[in-house]
Amino acid sequence: MRKFMLVLLSLLPFVSAMADDITVDGTKRNYIVYAPSNLGTKRPLLISCHGMNQDAAYQKGMLQIESVADTAKFVTVFPNGIDRSWDLGGQRDLNFMRALIEEMVKRYDIDRNKIYLSGFSMGGMFTYYAMNRMADVFAAFAPISGYPMWGASFTSSRPVPIIHTHGTSDDVVAFSGVANVLAGWVKRNGCPATAKTTKPYRAPHITRHVWGPGLEGVEVVLLEMSGKGHWISNDNGVKTGEEIWNFCNRFSLEDTSPRVRLTSPAGPLSFVTVGGAGQAPDITLEAEADDPDGTVAGVAYYDNGKLVGETTEPPYTFVLEGLGKGEHVIAAVATDNDGYTGRAETTVSVTEVLRGSFALTTFDREGCVPEGWETFDGQEHRVGYVDGFSQGSRVFLFTGAQHDFDAGLYTRNVTGGAKEGYARFAGESTNTAMTLISGNYTLYVKVANWNQPSFSPVTVAVEDLEGGSVLSETFTPTANIGNAASNSFSGTTAMSFSFDVLQPGRYVVTFYTADAPWADLVVGRATLRRNGEASVSLPSASAQPVKKEYFNLAGQRVTPDAHGIVVEKTVMSNGTHVSRVVAN
Repeated sequence: MRKFMLVLLSLLPFVSAMADDITVDGTKRNYIVYAPSNLGTKRPLLISCHGMNQDAAYQKGMLQIESVADTAKFVTVFPNGIDRSWDLGGQRDLNFMRALIEEMVKRYDIDRNKIYLSGFSMGGMFTYYAMNRMADVFAAFAPISGYPMWGASFTSSRPVPIIHTHGTSDDVVAFSGVANVLAGWVKRNGCPATAKTTKPYRAPHITRHVWGPGLEGVEVVLLEMSGKGHWISNDNGVKTGEEIWNFCNRFSLEDTSPRVRLTSPAGPLSFVTVGGAGQAPDITLEAEADDPDGTVAGVAYYDNGKLVGETTEPPYTFVLEGLGKGEHVIAAVATDNDGYTGRAETTVSVTEVLRGSFALTTFDREGCVPEGWETFDGQEHRVGYVDGFSQGSRVFLFTGAQHDFDAGLYTRNVTGGAKEGYARFAGESTNTAMTLISGNYTLYVKVANWNQPSFSPVTVAVEDLEGGSVLSETFTPTANIGNAASNSFSGTTAMSFSFDVLQPGRYVVTFYTADAPWADLVVGRATLRRNGEASVSLPSASAQPVKKEYFNLAGQRVTPDAHGIVVEKTVMSNGTHVSRVVAN
C-alpha cells in the first residue's frame, strides 16, 4: 500500500527553491522561513511540510499564509524533506523538526508553548506520525489531504487538537479514509462521538465537523471541501492557512484558563417518545473543573445559550428538569478567580413521534456499532457509538450486485450460551432511551443470517424496562449473506411483530441469535409503527391464564424446563395474549 501511495504522489509537480541551511545528525538540511516585520517577542511558530515530490517553495506558494502571518505576527517555516519525501518510520525528520524549533527559538524568540505542525499530502501523513511522538512539542496539528494510508495509531502522550482539511474528490489520498482515522483520534482525545456540523461553513462547498471539547479541552475538526481534489483550497474567500491558524492559535501547551469536563452525561443523549408528547426525564449534570494557576469560582450550566443553573462547590452538580422536544446544546462553563472561562459541551436530543413510524436503524458507517445500539457475542460487549472494528459485532456495508439492504448490524453467539448473542436498541447501557405511550404497535424488521447456510432462528423481543414484561416472536431468516459483504443476497422475508403497550414506559428492542455456537444474525432494517389504540384492555386482577405453551427458538413445542431460551405464550381468560422469554 505504501509503495503504491508513493507512486501516486510522485505525479505531483516539483518546484525548486533556495533555502536556509541547518545541519542535523551530520546531514545538511534546508528550509524557507517567513517572518513578518515588527514580529515582537514570544511569538508562535507554524511548521508546514510539503507533499511527496514537492519542496518548500511549492508548499509556501500553495499555502499562501503570508498575509495571515503579517496580521497575527507568527513565524512560518517550510522545511525540505530529503529526496522530496518524509521519514514516516524513524527519527530522521523528527530530529529535523526539533533542530528547526531550536533554531527558530534562538533567532526569533519563539514561544515554546505555541508551536504547531501542519503538512500537505505526505506532509500530512508526517503530521499524523509526529502526533504520536512529539505531542509534548507541538500544541496543535493541522494535516491537509494526508493521513496514514497503511493504518493509523493513536498513542500520543496527551490529548492533541487536530484540524484536518480534505477535498471530497481527492484522487490521490481518498477522502473516504478520513473518517476512520479521525474516529480513532476522537476516541483517544475523549471527545464526543457525535460531531457538531456546520453546512455550509463560510462558503457553499465547505462543511465543518467539530468533535469536542474532549480531554483538556481539545477538539478534532474536519473541514470537508466538496468537489475539491488533491490540492490546498484557497477560493471562495476561504483560505486554508487562515482556517488552520484560527484553530491552532486557540491552543497552547501551557493553558492558564480553567479546564472543565462534563462527567455526567459523558456524551450526547437521545430521548425518543413514540405515540405522545416528548419530554426528557430529569438529567443530572455534573462537571469536573480545575484551574492551572488559581481556583475555580464556579460552574454555570446553559441550555442553548440560556442560563439554567449555577453551582460553586465541587462536585459541580445540577439537575436539569423536563427538557422539551428539540436539540439542546448543554454547556458547562467554569470561571476562575481571574475571570477567565473554560467550556465543555454535549447535546441532548428529544424526539417525539406522534404518528407514523420510527426507524431504529442508523446503519451508515462500516465497522461501527451505531449510537443507541449495543451488542454482545458471549465475549465482548460493545456500546455505540464505537468505531474502527474489522472483527466481531459491527456494521457491514453491502456491495453485491443484488442486496436486500445497503447496510446491516452483525452480531454472533461465540459461546452458544443462552441470550449470549444479541443486538439491542435503547438498552440501559446506551445513550438512548425510548418511551412508548400506550397503544398498538408493529415492529417491521428485515433480518438475515450472516454465515448459516442451513439458517438459524432469530428472536425479536420487546422489553418493558420499568414493568419487566417481555413480548417476543421467533422466526427463521430466509436469506444467508454468505460470510462476505460483497456477496449478492436476496429473498429476505420482511417480518412483522405486533404487540400492545398497555402502560407507558421505557422499552428496549433486542434481536437474539440462537443458543448455538457461532449462531448469527444481521439486522438490516427495523421500523416501529404505532397503529392506534391498544387492541386489548389492561388485564383485570381476576384474569387468569387458561392456556400456556412453550416453544424453542426454532418454533418447536418444548417442555417448560427445556434448556436454553424458551418462549412462554399464555392465553388469559379475558382473551389477552401474553408472551415472555424465559432463560433456563
